[in-house]
Amino acid sequence: MTDSPVPDTTGRCGWCGTDPLYVAYHDQEWGVPERDPRALWEKLVLDGFQAGLSWITILKKREAFRAAFDDFDPEKVARYGEADRQRLLNDAGIVRSAAKIDATIQGARIWLDLQDQGRDMSDWLWSFVDGQPIQNDWPSMAQVPAQTPQSVAMTKALKVEGFKFCGPVIVYAFMQATGMVNDHVATCHRHAPLSRGQG
Repeated sequence: MTDSPVPDTTGRCGWCGTDPLYVAYHDQEWGVPERDPRALWEKLVLDGFQAGLSWITILKKREAFRAAFDDFDPEKVARYGEADRQRLLNDAGIVRSAAKIDATIQGARIWLDLQDQGRDMSDWLWSFVDGQPIQNDWPSMAQVPAQTPQSVAMTKALKVEGFKFCGPVIVYAFMQATGMVNDHVATCHRHAPLSRGQG
């Protein structure tokens, strides 16, 4: 008899439960390498809004967030003024945190400034994993870390540029979501295809 962990018979990572929205997100998005700069910025913003909340809360509000923030077009968000800020604070469809809304508007401006300086934002963010997904092989969710040296390094770099709500735990969630790391557990049906580069 061994002390090996009980296998996950659901064929999925345990965190996604049975909510159809969460299951679809797990099966179709989470851990799939994302390299589009706009999509990366959206996920970074949404992970920042998640701080102190559950991801399912944000996921259920994602379409409202997209509508409120002009589909996360940083060029549009960067031009938001006080009227837009008040509109967002009054929007019951999103998380109405003044600090997070302000950080998003300022973050859009920083994002564009960095692009104007010639920085490829996708390449820059992916550079923290040397441009390729880190392939993990965790037997259970209990082994998955909350943060890593790579997420700590990315956090420091983002904060130097002026981004907020980007601590190492939030950033690691971002890295997991965007496929910079494959943290599907080994028993999950998504683990093997992603480990072979078949998103």
